[in-house]
Amino acid sequence: MEERSVSSSFVLGVLIAAGLIGMGFFLSEAVLKVKSMERSVAVKGLAQKEVKADTAIFPIRFQNVAPTMDALGQDMKINLLEIKDFLHKIGFDNNEITIAPPQFNDRLSQSYNNYNPKVRFSADSMVTVYSKKVDKVVKLQRELYLLTEKGVFARNDQYETKYMFTGLNTIKPEMIEIATKNARAAASKFAKDSHSKLGKIKHASQGYFSINDRDQSTPYIKKVRVVTNVSYYLND
Repeated sequence: MEERSVSSSFVLGVLIAAGLIGMGFFLSEAVLKVKSMERSVAVKGLAQKEVKADTAIFPIRFQNVAPTMDALGQDMKINLLEIKDFLHKIGFDNNEITIAPPQFNDRLSQSYNNYNPKVRFSADSMVTVYSKKVDKVVKLQRELYLLTEKGVFARNDQYETKYMFTGLNTIKPEMIEIATKNARAAASKFAKDSHSKLGKIKHASQGYFSINDRDQSTPYIKKVRVVTNVSYYLND
């Protein structure tokens, strides 16, 4: 009796093991079939928009030379008053104008070979306009030379001038929507050409937003660009 019981248990165990192995085989086969039937297409959607800069930084540099520090200080004050008056006439307020500390130089202390006592002292000064009045900054850039009529030889280093667009968050939703629509249009075209039907989104990622000058001549016009990556399921 005991041998028969052991034998029966062994046979039962073998059958159960065989059943589990068979079930695992069929499950793995089912997974493989599902994977082989899963088809998708990955596409990119582009959206571009031209916008106008909403903030500008415009530095103005000028230099004064004089035989004494007192004379140098007087000349600097006159130049600063002329520059501020010029900026006020264009339409800038005092809170948009920043005056940086000047950098002084004593040419005698630097042992110049051709030292001229009339220009012993010099000062490099800078006035910066930080404003959201972009149109007025563009006008300032075009008319800065008029300060020479007042005896002020001011200059603007173009590489230091910055035009910025800070309203990206206000146009992000619209641009993402456009990029996604363009991606879907590309995926629909692919599905049609492959005799398939476009399914649900499998995966999507928002691309990186870039803001660049439209061209060198108009740095106050910006081109905003974003590319989205989307993959769709394809159905029969």
